[in-house]
Amino acid sequence: MSVFLLQIGTAVTSAAPDSVNAAVNAAAKADGGLSLIDLIMKGGWIMLPLFLLSFVAVYIIIERYITIRRAAGNPDSFMVNVRAQMVKGDIPAAKLLCAQNPSPLARMVEKGLRRIGLPLKEIETSIENVGKIEIARLEKNINILGIIAGIAPMLGFVGTIIGVIKIFYAINATGEFGIAQIAGGLYTKMVTSAAGLIVGIIAHVGYHWLSILVERMVFRMENSAIEFMDILQDN
Repeated sequence: MSVFLLQIGTAVTSAAPDSVNAAVNAAAKADGGLSLIDLIMKGGWIMLPLFLLSFVAVYIIIERYITIRRAAGNPDSFMVNVRAQMVKGDIPAAKLLCAQNPSPLARMVEKGLRRIGLPLKEIETSIENVGKIEIARLEKNINILGIIAGIAPMLGFVGTIIGVIKIFYAINATGEFGIAQIAGGLYTKMVTSAAGLIVGIIAHVGYHWLSILVERMVFRMENSAIEFMDILQDN
């Protein structure tokens, strides 16, 4: 009898780890069975415009950042050298310095140099007009990020509504209320809401970040314009 009980105990002991391992493996498969692509596909067709908006937002952020960085590439010695040439009366040399620096600041100063001989008010107006054009170039497409920041969460909300409709349709079609009926709609609801918020946050942050960079560039351009006018008045 004791031998029989010992055999049963041994069998149970050996079977228990196998059962635990089987349960762990099943859980692992369930957790790893849904990839990121599968999760995105659960969002339905609404994920397509969200993906396009995210691509446009990232492209504008990178392209504008590179453009603004290049525009701000003038060395600090640029205006010092321009002042030195103007003080010596060598206007062609000052123009050459501007031509060698393809930046908004250099184009503003060059415009002022070409207007030397006219009244100071006309020179100042010419510089301001060039500055407005250069600022408009720097701000190109940045407003689109603001539009995307508003549209993306709204598209996510549309996906939420679609998900809720799916849930009620499944319940009405089957007459039951369970995981099988609500799973598909919940996937659509949560995935699209999360995607819309993520795209909106990226566009919102990019919009304000690029706006700050443009404001800094505008401040530098205004200071340089004032410095240039001071040089003309002193000479």
